[in-house]
Amino acid sequence: MPERDVIIVGAGFTGLVAASELAKAGLDVLLLEARSRVGGKVESAILANGMRVDTGGQFFCRDMPQLMALIQTYDTTPVMAYADGETVFRPPVSPAEGLDLWHRVDALRERMLATDPRDPELAGLTVAAWVARQDVPANVAQGFLRLVKGLWCRSPDEISFTYLASNDQRITNTHSELEMFLAETMHWLAERIAADLDHRLRLNACVNHVDRSSDDITVKVDQERLSARKLILALPPTVTRRLSFSPALPAPLNRALAAWGAGDAIKVHVTYARPFWRAQALNGSVLWQEPQGLYACDASHGEHAGLVVFIGGPLAADWHGRSREELQAFILGLLADAFGPEAGHPQEIHIRDWVADPWSGGAYSDVIVDLDAADAEDLLNRGAPPVYFASSELSLSFPGYIEGAIVAGQQVAGRVLSNIKQGIATPWQG
Repeated sequence: MPERDVIIVGAGFTGLVAASELAKAGLDVLLLEARSRVGGKVESAILANGMRVDTGGQFFCRDMPQLMALIQTYDTTPVMAYADGETVFRPPVSPAEGLDLWHRVDALRERMLATDPRDPELAGLTVAAWVARQDVPANVAQGFLRLVKGLWCRSPDEISFTYLASNDQRITNTHSELEMFLAETMHWLAERIAADLDHRLRLNACVNHVDRSSDDITVKVDQERLSARKLILALPPTVTRRLSFSPALPAPLNRALAAWGAGDAIKVHVTYARPFWRAQALNGSVLWQEPQGLYACDASHGEHAGLVVFIGGPLAADWHGRSREELQAFILGLLADAFGPEAGHPQEIHIRDWVADPWSGGAYSDVIVDLDAADAEDLLNRGAPPVYFASSELSLSFPGYIEGAIVAGQQVAGRVLSNIKQGIATPWQG
C-alpha cells in the first residue's frame, strides 16, 4: 500500500500552495524540496546593514487576487514602490519622447494581444518574425523586442509567437506589476506558508527518479524510496524533464516537456546611503533601449535606500560566468550615467545570477521555443494521472509570476482532489 496520499516535488509557491490546499482537505501529503530552503525562484539575502532583501521574485500588484489574499492571511506588509518623479531613458530623450515611445511599444503589445494564437497564419513564427511583419518604426520594433528580452528573458528570435501571445493574454493586470513589494520579503511569505506545513515538508530531498506500478507512485530520494497514490511535479518544465521515469512518459508528454527553454536573468540589488535620485525629481526607474534587456527601479523602504537592476535574456547569458568585478563595474557605470556620480559609489552590491540555476531554471519563467509545440501547455496540464505537472508556466492566470505559481498550485490541488473522488488513476501508455 502507498505510504501517503500525495507526494509533491518542489517547494516553490506552486508546491507550497498545492501542499497546503491538499493538507487542508485532509490528505496525507509530503512536500520534497531539493534545496535547503523553500521558495523556488523566490529567495532572499541579508545585506551588511542587516536589511533582508528579495534576490528572486519580489514585485506584485493589487490585480493579483490570490497573492493579495495570501498576503492578508499571513499579515505581511505591502510597500508601495516609489513612483513620484520622472523615469530616465537611455539613450537620453526627453520624458515626453520616452513616454511616447513607450506608448507606441505598448500599442504594438496590444496588437499582439488581439491576435488569435490558433490562427494558422501565425503558426511557426518566432516573436522576432512577427515583429518584422508589423508596419511600425524601427525604434518601436526595437522597443518591443527589448521588452520581450526583459520580461521573458530569452531572445525573440527563439520564442514562439503563438506561445507569447497566449501567455501575455493571461497577464491581465491594469496596475503596474511593479506596484508593490513586501517589507518582510516575498521569501518570508514563502517561509510562513512552509512553517504551517510542519512535518509535511522535507528539505535537502532531491528526487531523481520516478517509478509507477499498478498500485502506487514511488520516488527515489538518494537511496530512499517513498510512495504515494498521487505525485505532483511542481517544477518548471526544463527541470522536470531531467527526471527519469519508469516506465517512460508517453511520447506526447516528452515532446511537451522538450518544447521549453529556460530564460536567463540576473538580479542586482544596489544599496546606497540615501535615495539621492529622489532629490533630482526622479523615480529611480531607468529604461534602456540599449543594451536591451535592462531595467532599474527603486526598491527603497523605511531607512533602506536601494535600486534593483534586472538583466534579462541574451544580455544576462553574456554576463553569466564573467567576474563579479566586471559585472559590478558595468552596472555602476550604467547607473552613474543615468543618475550622476553618486550612483557609482554604493554601500553594497548584491548580485544574484539565476542563469543556469540547477533547481529553478534560469529566469522568471521557462518559455516555449519549439515553434511546432502549440499544445505543450495543454498536454502538461492534462498530465498522466496519477502523475501531475504544475508550475507558474502552466497557470491559467499570470503565468511566470508569483500569482501564476499560486494559481497553478490551486489548479493542481483541485484536479488531484477531483480525481481522487472519482477514483481516476489512468495508467501510462508507453
